[in-house]
Amino acid sequence: MAETETKPGEKAGEKGKEAPQPRSVRVVMMALMVTILLAMLDNMIVSPAMPTIVGDLGGMEHLSWVVTAYMLATAASTPIWGKLGDMYGRKGVFLTSIVIFLLGSVLSGMAQDMGQLIGFRAVQGLGAGGLMVGVMAIIGELVTPRERGKYMGMMTGVMAVAMIGGPLVGGTITDHLGWRWAFYINLPLGAVALAMVTAVLHLPKKKAEGRIDYLGAALLTVGISSLVLVTTWGGTEYAWTSTVIMELIAIGVVALIGFVIVQKKAAEPILPLHIFRSLNFTLMSVIGFLTGFVMFGAMLFLPLYQQAVQGASATNSGLLLLPMLLSMMVVSFFSGRFTTSTGKYKIFPIAGTVLMVLGLFLLAQMDTDTSRFTSGLYMAVLGAGMGCLMQITMLVAQNSVEMKDMGVASSSATLFRTLGSSFGVAIMGALFNSRVEDTMASRAGELGGKVTEQSAQLDADSLARLAAPVRDAYQHAVSAGTHSAFLLGAVIGVAALVAALFVKEVPLRGAAPKDSEPKDSGSGDEKPAGDAAGDAAPGAREAVAEAV
Repeated sequence: MAETETKPGEKAGEKGKEAPQPRSVRVVMMALMVTILLAMLDNMIVSPAMPTIVGDLGGMEHLSWVVTAYMLATAASTPIWGKLGDMYGRKGVFLTSIVIFLLGSVLSGMAQDMGQLIGFRAVQGLGAGGLMVGVMAIIGELVTPRERGKYMGMMTGVMAVAMIGGPLVGGTITDHLGWRWAFYINLPLGAVALAMVTAVLHLPKKKAEGRIDYLGAALLTVGISSLVLVTTWGGTEYAWTSTVIMELIAIGVVALIGFVIVQKKAAEPILPLHIFRSLNFTLMSVIGFLTGFVMFGAMLFLPLYQQAVQGASATNSGLLLLPMLLSMMVVSFFSGRFTTSTGKYKIFPIAGTVLMVLGLFLLAQMDTDTSRFTSGLYMAVLGAGMGCLMQITMLVAQNSVEMKDMGVASSSATLFRTLGSSFGVAIMGALFNSRVEDTMASRAGELGGKVTEQSAQLDADSLARLAAPVRDAYQHAVSAGTHSAFLLGAVIGVAALVAALFVKEVPLRGAAPKDSEPKDSGSGDEKPAGDAAGDAAPGAREAVAEAV
């Protein structure tokens, strides 16, 4: 279906109205960045408070559920929030997710025992599932993909600030105000986000044409929850071959198969399968999963290596990742600007995966004699690769679907990255632990086996109490463990590189700077989202921008 040509500055179907000033969009972006900060800071702040929480509430045996309940609720609700935004309008759904997140924060801060805290963290995670998805989907509706690159560096910068400053803020709050304020700190940030979003964001209201696919939502929730529990419990709470893990795998597989069958028949599917007909969308989902696998595994083991082998302080754990995060932020900013000015993006998935493989291979070469400067350079290479991939994967995924599916595209991309991180931490962690235990047994004999029989990851106090020969053996064991983990990461990175080579450079929607349109370098079977039959994406976006 042919679309009516709309000139820049005109609302769809209406002539003569001026386009919104860039400042209006920037004000909306500020509100969305506050929300991203809210979502990213939570776990970073809460983690340092965990020992104090256990000391106050007890229930050490249930401690892992404080994190697991949050992760489960976040992962399971992510695709549902995206679909709700598509059906009922993004602003109302987005504000609802913020309110639920803040309610869960207040209740978590008021918890009187571990059971209450676990339940309230689930409520908080339920709201958190809609925060990042809401931000990405709103940006996708408000800003054309061609212009969206300008905001990539901003989003990555906020994430980097949260990763670096979160543990520092969490430790300071816990020491001076008490652990409950690790949750209450969300309230002022959340209030700012609510006020700004309510005041400056105006999006067209939508009326759902169908009913929510409750059966599909239930099956997807069961499937995702089972997979997350497998990756969380496998090798820690239960052996990988235990009955519990096998049952969870079976439940997850059956639920996801049932989900696919239901989606084919549902009038309003939670995750429309037709979006996977786009080669680019499918490839971005794969690359996002593999990037999440590698990135969060690296963020887990790099501080451990620096603390155990290089003698760094655990207090400033966020600062240990500074070379990687700064590199990621700078490259993401550059890639966004380049994409906006040229309309080209295929180079970044390829360059990003190449740098990711190189960085992981270099990190795998670290041993007990590697200096902090050298490891910092290796981390910067990995960070540069991540900077090329972090936001480009979301941008291309959104550009590959019609406007009506923007929410489910954003939630799917976020979900695949989340699942990738769960699998990455679990599988790389299992490999790391096995290598550490084997190396300790070979270098320190029976004593080495006893040291790591409870956990292959020792805290600073436990490490300091070890005899010098055993401590030396443990440092070599951690070095060997990180070598294996990062080598596995490099192999996963190669798989991501293969996927990146098949990405088609479909022109990004939106006018180029100074009205210079990019040449069509994509093939005829892949079209930008706004070009699909019956989709009035360009006009709809003008209407959104006009309302800002």
